[in-house]
Amino acid sequence: MTRGQPALLRGRNFRLLWIGETTSAVGNAVTVVALPLVAVATLHASTFTVGVLAASVWAPWLVLGLPAGAWVDRMPRRPVMLACDAVSALAFASVPVAAWLGVLGIAQLIAVALASGTSTVFFSVAYHTYLPTLVRAEDLVRGNAALQGSEAAAGVAGPGLGGLLAQAFGAVTGLLGDAVSFAASAACLLSIQAREPRRTVPGRRGTTLRREVGDGLRFVAGDRYLRVFALYGAVFNLIFNGVQALLVVFLVRVVGLDPGPVGLVFSGASLGGVAGAVVAGRLARRCGTARATLLLVLGGPPFGLLIPLATLGRTGLVVCVLGAAILVGGTVGDNIILGSFRQAYTPPELLGRVTASMRFVMHGTIPLGALLGGALGTMLGIRPALWVLLVSGAAVGSILLVGPIRKHRDLPAAPASSVPEPVVG
Repeated sequence: MTRGQPALLRGRNFRLLWIGETTSAVGNAVTVVALPLVAVATLHASTFTVGVLAASVWAPWLVLGLPAGAWVDRMPRRPVMLACDAVSALAFASVPVAAWLGVLGIAQLIAVALASGTSTVFFSVAYHTYLPTLVRAEDLVRGNAALQGSEAAAGVAGPGLGGLLAQAFGAVTGLLGDAVSFAASAACLLSIQAREPRRTVPGRRGTTLRREVGDGLRFVAGDRYLRVFALYGAVFNLIFNGVQALLVVFLVRVVGLDPGPVGLVFSGASLGGVAGAVVAGRLARRCGTARATLLLVLGGPPFGLLIPLATLGRTGLVVCVLGAAILVGGTVGDNIILGSFRQAYTPPELLGRVTASMRFVMHGTIPLGALLGGALGTMLGIRPALWVLLVSGAAVGSILLVGPIRKHRDLPAAPASSVPEPVVG
């Protein structure tokens, strides 16, 4: 936890948001292991089917990612987040119920993944635009570090818990825990007393949804920082979500681990996320936000090449966990810096649409990456597919070198002009 965060956490409203989202993060971390384990160990799904399941979680970004920003900019954020928590809780609770009734199938898992993914689209946009209403602009990096740090810490406990639950009671039990975590998140949101400031609502001035969506896209495409960050995020997610789609299958069917140790591998990797959250703010203050970002995105992904070296012995697993931990640490660190930059940099009236536009581009490649991972795993074998993806991912950070970030110590606090640069072509 960086200096200044204890004082930030003493604020009641931020503390409630932090507690609720940390609880939900534990549940989500359980699901990262439990959902594919249900498919692999309970329903005996194929490698490609597991890829389809992973893609289904993120597919709603391709359909709803852009209009979600315009819709969220028209509505108070907290009711949107509450509705999303309710939908996700019911979706995940349906899996153990169906399993206990003996009717669970892969089609239901995919439907649950689509429902939770749709909720995540709206929750994510609302959540990232709600935080600036609870903390001062100068506290955004600390607030994001606290939230992502606790999310990373939950990632340490959650997968291990999910693996142990799967080992003891079956994989579907972990999904019930995720349903409970969404209910806890909703309870914390209901207790927040902060009033959202009134905003100019574009939809009430007669503008169309298409025009509002276009405003967000034009701002991102016309800004020399945001468009490069969006491109980097899109390629990163394409590659590394292909890796993630294969990882549980690799550990269970190739390495030969039981569900409990699979969860512990994920927990060990998530320790890197905790470290990334702890050092992100310090690194940004010491090196500058631009230089810290380059250090994290260029230094982390090459360590992912250690993951395919995993074997059933202790040394092979430690090497795998070390590589994954450094990769995850760099990712969490640069997410904190770039997310805080976007929140402070974007005009408030455009923040929802810019957030949605960025996430549409960056998250829209995630289902494609999951399908790519499943297809490569089927065609080449799981370990060779991991090598192909991770060799490609080792250089993904070099995309940022084509933008202006390489010329500066710090990222700018505001656009050079309130009017976006024209989009060529």
